[in-house]
Amino acid sequence: MNRIKTLTLAVAATALAASSLTAQARDFRLGLITPPQHMWSTEAEAFAETLHERSGGEHSVSVFPAQQLGNEAQMVQQLQTGALDMAFLTIAEISNRIPDFGALYAPYLVDGVDHAARLLRSDTAAELLELMPAEVGLVGVGYGMVGMRQVLSRDPIVSMDDMRGQRLRITPFEPIRDFYTATGAAPAPLPLLEVYDALANGQVDAIDMDFDSILILKFYEQADNLLISNHMMFPMVGVVSGRVWRELSAEDRELIETTMAEHLENVLSGFQEMDAAQEEEIRALDLNIVEADAEFFSEAIAEWESTWAEKAPMLEALREEAERLRQ
Repeated sequence: MNRIKTLTLAVAATALAASSLTAQARDFRLGLITPPQHMWSTEAEAFAETLHERSGGEHSVSVFPAQQLGNEAQMVQQLQTGALDMAFLTIAEISNRIPDFGALYAPYLVDGVDHAARLLRSDTAAELLELMPAEVGLVGVGYGMVGMRQVLSRDPIVSMDDMRGQRLRITPFEPIRDFYTATGAAPAPLPLLEVYDALANGQVDAIDMDFDSILILKFYEQADNLLISNHMMFPMVGVVSGRVWRELSAEDRELIETTMAEHLENVLSGFQEMDAAQEEEIRALDLNIVEADAEFFSEAIAEWESTWAEKAPMLEALREEAERLRQ
């Protein structure tokens, strides 16, 4: 009888332990705006696989690319309520809510993707992530990026005067809007997946874009003039909902943080490795290419600086760090 009682208690304890593990298991949801073939999306899928493996199958991540869960502003709202667990977001949307992040878009802050990656790995850039829990209710895990910004246009741009009045597609956020407004262009916010048709039907005259997206989404089929300027980097941040983060155990937080950070690093290093080859591929296309540097945009840069030096106090620290990393 005692043996039966002991076995019954053991079975009950095992069932309780299993039930506890099941309660802790999560199927996280991760949203992002890039199409499935984009590196952000492929690394999000790889993150999901790694987390599932390292958690012994306890956790899974469902990835929703291509704005399936809405635009970034909508995803941030979902993250804040806990309806969405994780996201890979452009810093653009974060800078609309925390102006200091706008400093990362300072024109010619960095020389290229290698310099940008070094800056995004720095302690100075990490300090910005510490603002996110209090300011937007998100936990910033680390940075990714795409390549440097260029201007692809239907008509040639050989001087900044040629940009005046051009309806130019941008990602909707203030730092880039202010920059292109200062050039005399008419910034036109537009979702990434609508850009091809907008170029085709003349809804926009030009687009702010990186080599990777120009190639993947074949924007060059609808615009054959390229201003290679490398005037601005375009960072991404991996985030977890603050509400969700508070529900996680210390072990799960560490697991998610370290695993996501590894895949964000893959994004940084991946764009570093691809950049030269992508530029070579772009230059091999039948495009009219014009080179531009900071002097090309000097008036616009001065106007941008006069606005953002005050709005984003971190700009000075980031410039100092960028200069140190340039040496």
